[in-house]
Amino acid sequence: MAKQITDKVQWVGKVDWELTRFHGDEYSTNRGSSYNSYLVRDKKTALIDTVWRPYDHEFVARLKQTINLHDIDYIIMNHNEIDHSGALPELMREIPDTPIYCTKKGEAIIRGHYHQDWNFVNVRTGDTLSLGDTTLTFIEMAMIHWPDSMMTYFDGDGGILFSNDAFGQHFASESLYNDTVHSGELMYEAEKYFANIINPYSQLVAKKLQQIKDFNLDIRMICPSHGVIWKENPTQIIDKYALWCNAYQEDRITIAYDTMWQSTRLMAQAIAEGIGEVSPHTTVKLFNVAHEDKNDVLTEIWRSKAALFGSPTINNGYSYAMAGILEMVEGLRLKNKKAAAFGSYGWSGEAVRLIGERLTHSGLTLVDEGISLQWIPDEALLEKCREYGRNFARSL
Repeated sequence: MAKQITDKVQWVGKVDWELTRFHGDEYSTNRGSSYNSYLVRDKKTALIDTVWRPYDHEFVARLKQTINLHDIDYIIMNHNEIDHSGALPELMREIPDTPIYCTKKGEAIIRGHYHQDWNFVNVRTGDTLSLGDTTLTFIEMAMIHWPDSMMTYFDGDGGILFSNDAFGQHFASESLYNDTVHSGELMYEAEKYFANIINPYSQLVAKKLQQIKDFNLDIRMICPSHGVIWKENPTQIIDKYALWCNAYQEDRITIAYDTMWQSTRLMAQAIAEGIGEVSPHTTVKLFNVAHEDKNDVLTEIWRSKAALFGSPTINNGYSYAMAGILEMVEGLRLKNKKAAAFGSYGWSGEAVRLIGERLTHSGLTLVDEGISLQWIPDEALLEKCREYGRNFARSL
């Protein structure tokens, strides 16, 4: 069912309450998501983005209930990952000659996905499209988070920024707007989205935010392609992005570990106790990475000023779960984070050294060589871990 957003704009997307995993199994969506598509009507009508492929028939059928498809003059594709462009083939079977406005790389991606010779119109930053009394302006957002990404600004109805993946969240809501949902849950999902998806491109984000500022846009709403619309104080999320993309950190320390026979877990807990003695106001969180949601763990690491990574030595290396977290940490390109490794072993003990090497390769600053203990720690060795935690806290 279409929902009226302003006089000239309708939401025609899909709320997906059942979604729990995204990007294959790479991203957890514990609060569902939405695929936001918008109709902008003036003398001419533009459709901005579509929905994920599993909902293509539903999308087109519902769109027909809202508008005669032949009255759609333009299709604007801000970004062409399949969660946004998936309904295009079904839609284009109905209106095959409708021009598709996208970046040059956007055209290449659509052709690569669907192998169709549709009517493409390539646009660049500053290009405009008149709808009659109002205008759409295009702003390229390459690598936020794909090379084809762009935003579209609508100067009608007070000014609306259709931002696609930027400023979005995986958050399902039938009420659509930021002032109608739990603000804490919403902001956590926005942080998680930034940390896990946008953060690798932080330097580009900073430049693009400045570009948006230079356009001197009046923004009444920000309409992303996932999650809720920023209606109340919409530019708050722009301010948050400006903060988050600047090597963001809070007074937090994350301890991520895996354990076989609980020795590494005991070390993690003792290290946390030592940190707490020296820095009682610092938030310290422990995560067993074999059991915790990996994206929540990564969000906490992104928030933190420092992180410790622990694993037992297994087959002259570290655990499968720790390997996955370290791989994802490297991909996030974290800045201004300190780190250390710890772990237990029986007879060889390579894990701590190898984790430390991986952390250095990922751009984190090692505080020291880490701490490694053999077999199950007794009280004397646990006190050694506490002292290690005290010294770690002092080094920050």
